[in-house]
Amino acid sequence: MVDSAGKAAHRSSAVTDPWSVPNLFPPHRVRPKVVVKADLLPAVSVLSTAGLLGIPLGWLWSLMAPPQHERVVTADGQRVPLELESWHRFDDLAIYGFLALALGLVIGIVVWLLRERRGPVVFLAAAGGAALAGWLGTQVGVAFVNAKYAIDAPPALGAVIAEAPRLESGWVWLAAPLMTSLVYALLTAWNGREDLGRRLA
Repeated sequence: MVDSAGKAAHRSSAVTDPWSVPNLFPPHRVRPKVVVKADLLPAVSVLSTAGLLGIPLGWLWSLMAPPQHERVVTADGQRVPLELESWHRFDDLAIYGFLALALGLVIGIVVWLLRERRGPVVFLAAAGGAALAGWLGTQVGVAFVNAKYAIDAPPALGAVIAEAPRLESGWVWLAAPLMTSLVYALLTAWNGREDLGRRLA
């Protein structure tokens, strides 16, 4: 091919050479490394803040959990629950479980919104904080209901009293960290970026 000046026009060999082989192996990209040192202080803040949420969790459960009404049947104070009142033992556990799941959901979403701190360090802190909140909620909530439904004097024979709500299983505190872990894992999979979008640019 000759241009108007009579000189051969330059053509790229990559385009015109039919025997050129495309680059099947692109250059190796450096994957973002896990940031540990810079995330330690924020992780401690997340852990402590999330853990303290167990106090309002227990207080809210103490307001919502129904007591079990019982009748005094003997002179020495032995009591039996009224009809259908024994179901409240399950209600108390279920209410706390749902509240703990809601708290775990909130913790997972809020921690994910800390965009510049996304990663395994803050995730572990969030899960640990949710576990601490779940356990603290069981302790604080039981203390609140025991004070609310305290019996000052021995009840009379035939009297109906309200038994304080209680948690039949101590494993219910695991609901919060499990929900936090699930939410954070789903958001991580949905994001799909190697650095989880830590860089704002």
